[in-house]
Amino acid sequence: MSAPADKRRSAMHAVIPFVLRRWLLEPYRAAIVVIGSVGGAAVDLFMPVYSGHLVDALTSGPYDLATRHAVLVAFASIVTLGLASITLRLVGLQGIVPFTHKTMSDVACEAFMRVQRFSTEWHANSFAGSTVRDITRGMWAVEQINSTIMMVLLPSLGVLLGSMILLGMRWTSLGVVIALGGVLYVVLTAQFSTRYVTPAARVSNAWDSKIGGTLADALTCNAVVKSFGAEAREDARLARVINRWRVRARRSWLRYNCNAISQLLLLLGLRTSVIGVSVLLWMSGQASPGDVAYVLTSYYVIHAYLRDVGMHINILQRSVNDMEELVAIHDVPNGIEDAPDAGPILIEGGEIAFDDVTFQYGGHCAPLYEGLSVCIRAGERVGLVGRSGSGKTTFVKLVQRLYDVSGGRVLIDGQDVALVTQQSLRSQIAIVQQEPMLFHRSLAENIAYGQPGAGLKAIEQAARLANAHDFILSLPKGYGTLVGERGVKLSGGERQRVALARAFLANAPVLILDEATASLDSESEALIQQAMERLMKGRTSIVIAHRLSTVRGLDRILVFDRGQIVEQGTHLTLTKRPGGIYRGLFERQVTEFSHISRAG
Repeated sequence: MSAPADKRRSAMHAVIPFVLRRWLLEPYRAAIVVIGSVGGAAVDLFMPVYSGHLVDALTSGPYDLATRHAVLVAFASIVTLGLASITLRLVGLQGIVPFTHKTMSDVACEAFMRVQRFSTEWHANSFAGSTVRDITRGMWAVEQINSTIMMVLLPSLGVLLGSMILLGMRWTSLGVVIALGGVLYVVLTAQFSTRYVTPAARVSNAWDSKIGGTLADALTCNAVVKSFGAEAREDARLARVINRWRVRARRSWLRYNCNAISQLLLLLGLRTSVIGVSVLLWMSGQASPGDVAYVLTSYYVIHAYLRDVGMHINILQRSVNDMEELVAIHDVPNGIEDAPDAGPILIEGGEIAFDDVTFQYGGHCAPLYEGLSVCIRAGERVGLVGRSGSGKTTFVKLVQRLYDVSGGRVLIDGQDVALVTQQSLRSQIAIVQQEPMLFHRSLAENIAYGQPGAGLKAIEQAARLANAHDFILSLPKGYGTLVGERGVKLSGGERQRVALARAFLANAPVLILDEATASLDSESEALIQQAMERLMKGRTSIVIAHRLSTVRGLDRILVFDRGQIVEQGTHLTLTKRPGGIYRGLFERQVTEFSHISRAG
């Protein structure tokens, strides 16, 4: 789906700027969260100061009014600072909820929008299940990244810097120890995470996505699995993938554990250094018991934040790894882009012309089309026939601009399809595929997909024209019936008629019928043939067919062979051509049909 790991930017360098750019889209909410969380941490810096004052007041000598006043002032200051810290943190916590939800929503929607617009070739080479997993995992990683940076890392760095300044102003040696120890801890923890933990986590995530792809592949093809009794085989296939994931995930988690132990050792060294220096200061008479209490309390505040920094750097790194594939989606080019000055196409007649078209699939050595020129007149009904791989399906994909030509132009009513918006082009081309794709939505929603604002009367009329109305009414919920994923609750003929109804309602000037009667029983084929005849009236129609009975009544037939149109004419003309490809195909089908009839 994305570039190989060794060719990508490092995860941190890709993900963190991506997230920060999302913060800039919500500056006021982001500022509230940062002010609340960092402000609460800043207040904590002064707790140790008053703790030291309290100890000094308690140990200053006999109890008197001055001592009591000093104790009460220190105590009241500690309580007030505690309340201020809680209030500021509450502001940050309340602010991060709507901010993060908005960011998560935007990231997921933007990724979906990009994936929807990727090229046909990208979708053909990608597992839908893996892509879904990458987006959902990345969306939840946004929540972890936001909370880790805003609520933990920024406050922790503020406390570390503030403590270093406050202690350094009083005792230079302590300031140096805090500075060196804190910086060493943060740098080593970050390096350990990015250079030691990240590679293992990246591999683990890749196999996690493969689990999602394997599950989706088997579940979407469950009918095939059942028909071959292959449940155990698919169980074993998933188990193999999970076993490989488990090995990679175990290595990743063990590295996280090693990282945590290294952080504890660094903190132990820092604690020993701070306590040792404070004791030396007391022994030399440079610090009172209250000062030592101040230093120790400051250290334990720093320790708590640094421990959180270590733990949350691990969490941040894991979240960055989780989000890496989602960010990589934004680095993938769309493949087919609208021209900078593209406008909507205006199709009136629907004349289609290939003007000296050359086309080559990526990775193929030779072009499929080379200098192909042909014109389909407005309103003409044209059939495309030929052996598999001869270029029929590519022809209609170029009309839809699912691929860009390598040379020449594809024109509709004289307008180059490369110079108009893809949305306007495809919205005016209705297509009925050999295996029609239906959404797991109601029949009414599926029929109205090309005209989402259509009322029930228009939907019913389209269904009648497609010979689908009667079978729809026989269903328990009629037009409100859910059809299942990809329409699995309906038979092949029923799905085909729903697709034809969708094309009727779309009322597009250009129509493409791709093997629309293939693999159907004779009764369904007859109903669909009737509907197709109605649908083609007044429209420029392109019919791809292997069953030549489908194209017998068309105005013209184009015979493809190895990317060239080698014959064209009516059915009657082509069947009379001695040694012609079309005649050979027709005679072979007639012979096969007669054999089947005798066998029956």
